[in-house]
Amino acid sequence: MSSPAQPLAASLVQSVDWLAIAPPTIVAVVGLVVLVADLFVAEHRKTLLGWTSVAGLAAATAMLLPLLDGDRSTFCLTSDAAVCSYTADRFTLVIQFLVLGGALLAALLSVTALKDARKELPEGEYWFLLLSSAAGAALLPASRDLATLIVALEVASLPAFALVGLKYGDRKSSEAALKFFLSSVTATAVSLMGISFVYATTGTLYLTQVADRIQDVDGQFHTLAQTGVVLTLVGFAFKTAAVPFHFWVPDTYVGAPLPIAAYLSVIGKAVGFSGLILVTVVALPSYADVWGPALVVLAALTMTVGNAGALRQQATRAYSAVRLLAWSSVGQAGYLLVPIAAAAYSGDAEKSIGSTVAYALMYGAVNLGAFAVAALVGRTKVLNRVADYRGLYASSPLSALLLAFFLLCLAGLPPGIIGLFAKVTVFSAAVDAGLGWLAVVMAVNVVIALFYYLQWTALLFRAPEGEPEKPRVPGPVTAAIAVTGVLGIALSGAPQLVLRFTDTGLF
Repeated sequence: MSSPAQPLAASLVQSVDWLAIAPPTIVAVVGLVVLVADLFVAEHRKTLLGWTSVAGLAAATAMLLPLLDGDRSTFCLTSDAAVCSYTADRFTLVIQFLVLGGALLAALLSVTALKDARKELPEGEYWFLLLSSAAGAALLPASRDLATLIVALEVASLPAFALVGLKYGDRKSSEAALKFFLSSVTATAVSLMGISFVYATTGTLYLTQVADRIQDVDGQFHTLAQTGVVLTLVGFAFKTAAVPFHFWVPDTYVGAPLPIAAYLSVIGKAVGFSGLILVTVVALPSYADVWGPALVVLAALTMTVGNAGALRQQATRAYSAVRLLAWSSVGQAGYLLVPIAAAAYSGDAEKSIGSTVAYALMYGAVNLGAFAVAALVGRTKVLNRVADYRGLYASSPLSALLLAFFLLCLAGLPPGIIGLFAKVTVFSAAVDAGLGWLAVVMAVNVVIALFYYLQWTALLFRAPEGEPEKPRVPGPVTAAIAVTGVLGIALSGAPQLVLRFTDTGLF
């Protein structure tokens, strides 16, 4: 009896490629270590938890280097080694670099923010939640089945809700967290229903098998499959802050600690866009006639509503700087959607997706840089209004110059060459796909965005009102500003480096 059982048992045991799963695993393990250590570390030494978290994120980012030599997969079907739940290919590594690098910069900003909060933020819980969310965000681009994809999406999202509302006794923070939570849970429920419809029509959750089987769905299930495709996209459209799922963004960014707003603006979008790419281009390419037009409309609406919202911000309104960055991020999400939509009409879907990845890298670096300078100014100007940045050059020349550079990158103007280059790449993806009208909408929105980006930039160099107050720049904030500045300047000097990421390895 034992001999037949042994081959059966052997067929059920899957080997684990620990190197492939190392980046998200390291982040998750360090998160647990920090949570347990919080019980034993004295109050005056809580900063150690922050630096442990920073070191863990740095180590996880470094573990991407050994994975560059080729694609690796694990948790595969024993009956078909080509069908796996986790794949570390070029696309995965680029998004994981964006996620882990962004989380590392947010962690650097958090070290100072927690110190300034004066015990209003519980440090142990804060670092555990941040690392947990980063682990889920790093897992998502490697997910190659719908179940793992949704689990990773929720692991990235649920700790973020708590982070937004973590500040003791802050009503604004609690309201932001509640709005974020309720809208996200609703979107996830709709998305899960869509996945259940897709599973009902295909009998599988693996993306590559879904792509093969959904083409041959029985005619009576065709409507069910189409409905499943549309509903599945809703959850990911919410994460990308696409219109009409964007309404949570301004209040959430204002209510959250500023490093968490920076984290959501970049890592949250990376999670949403990578999930959207995997669901549409990898799992459902045969239904491009369903998701293609939907994403085209979403892209046009998102960039237009985002830029219109940013234009309406008043410089003297409380938290107007954060609100402007929030609405700007909605507009930028519209640009990021353009190449994904173009993939439905293009003969070279990989090139289109590569344009989104390249744009996301540019956006991640410069937007985190802008939030880093906002965090610096917010240390002395608690209301963080756009008007508070008047004359920043007189008190902090380097910070003002770098913020001006970041804003010009987002606007797509020299010397922010990388911003211009990224926008041209996205624009050409729309034109190549025959979406000329969408390219025109994008061009109009880029011109509209110039107004509020240049208005803020000009304010930095105007004569200050009263005696300029020189802000003290803590080491971690200096490091975050310096890293994003160097990265943005280096890419502007050699924008062709971004082209290397147009080959995603997804196909």
